[in-house]
Amino acid sequence: MNNWFTDFYAAIAKSPLSPWLETLPAQLSHWQREAQHGDWPKWEKVLKNLPESNTKHINIQDKVEFGDASELSEGHTKQLEHLLKRMMPWRKGPFTIHGLHIDTEWRSDWKWDRLLPHISDLTNRTVLDIGCGSGYHLWRMRGAGAEFVVGIDPSDLFLSQFQAIKHFNPDPNVHLLPLGVEQLPELKAFDMVFSMGVLYHRRSPIDFLSQLRAQLRPGGELVLETLVVEGDVNSVLMPTDRYAKMRNVWYIPSTAALTLWLERVGFKNIRVVDNDQTSLEEQRKTDWMTTESLADFLDPNDVNKTIEGYPAPLRAILIAEA
Repeated sequence: MNNWFTDFYAAIAKSPLSPWLETLPAQLSHWQREAQHGDWPKWEKVLKNLPESNTKHINIQDKVEFGDASELSEGHTKQLEHLLKRMMPWRKGPFTIHGLHIDTEWRSDWKWDRLLPHISDLTNRTVLDIGCGSGYHLWRMRGAGAEFVVGIDPSDLFLSQFQAIKHFNPDPNVHLLPLGVEQLPELKAFDMVFSMGVLYHRRSPIDFLSQLRAQLRPGGELVLETLVVEGDVNSVLMPTDRYAKMRNVWYIPSTAALTLWLERVGFKNIRVVDNDQTSLEEQRKTDWMTTESLADFLDPNDVNKTIEGYPAPLRAILIAEA
């Protein structure tokens, strides 16, 4: 585990990200000593027992696929499935590892397909993904040409899942750190910052947008994907208790209100490039995520409403410049 982070320190030591070394080692040392999830030993054991393979086939251009079925024995493939299912639920993906298809709750590839035509060329870019989950989009960013990709997410399960996938493609330019956005210094060094599915979980969305801007170099690009509601510049939904059974949803703005928020914290050239109501095909139960999913969060008599009576999840993608 120590190698995950020491390799990252070495990678950024002579880059514009080097000021991060003033705070990051102490934060990660604290995480290793005191902040790990109670299931961490179980997940760490899974990582230690993953089968070794000579992964020759790698596709991160139009999917995330490492290895083909012929590179693992049938016994090792069954072992791999058993081990990876100990890391359930798998929410963001899908992944295919040596022919084993991890059918995640979310079709994150569909979101990527929606946003890719609208963003700047990723070639040779240094990219940050805030709230990256298990890292599906990190691999797609790398596949689209990014030179160095960093994800942050405070979930130890997501870190474990990311490291399990990376075991089969140990790319030294793709990293995930167990951090929250509030732990980031003002780096002002990334060419692009992605934040997808995070804003509505933040108690202070304006502070969050300011934190995103603080990670971008001047002229850098923000890709922001979030829940929105229909309405004008003054339209913001604040659920009274839960939204789609989620307690941690605070503010869901209209795209007009969100555009104003971005302007107020200093972003420019803001444009809404996609609006899409989440479908029952894009978020659903699978063999790799067997608990409740979108169908359980919607009104059984009207899929255009949540079970609480709010508008069903509508997601927008906005792009802005620092």
